[in-house]
Amino acid sequence: MTYELNEKQQRIKYIRVLEKFFTRTISLLKLENFDKDLFKQRTKKNYDDMKKTQEVDLYSEYYAGLKDFINKTMFYVETHTESFEEERANLLKDANLLQKEKNKSNYKKDKHKKQTFNDGY
Repeated sequence: MTYELNEKQQRIKYIRVLEKFFTRTISLLKLENFDKDLFKQRTKKNYDDMKKTQEVDLYSEYYAGLKDFINKTMFYVETHTESFEEERANLLKDANLLQKEKNKSNYKKDKHKKQTFNDGY
């Protein structure tokens, strides 16, 4: 029984680390006075912190997209253009799509909105 609990704890810890990397990267990308050297330095540090946790298989589309975003971010950190503007725009677009994917399940339409009970008061 404790073995299952340990797996769940590892999974939750890994998910939290992935999301922490994601939010930190987004906050750095959205800064008005964006500095690519600072971005590279902090992203590498965040990636090293992320690598300290044990990797767990995640099957959700959102988490698969999150892993792809992290790999793309690290690729751009290693190989980028001089201005880093195209890479920044691509990463912000991908981050926005990921956030939409995560929030997609939160917003549900009422199926039978017209059939609600109305007693006249």
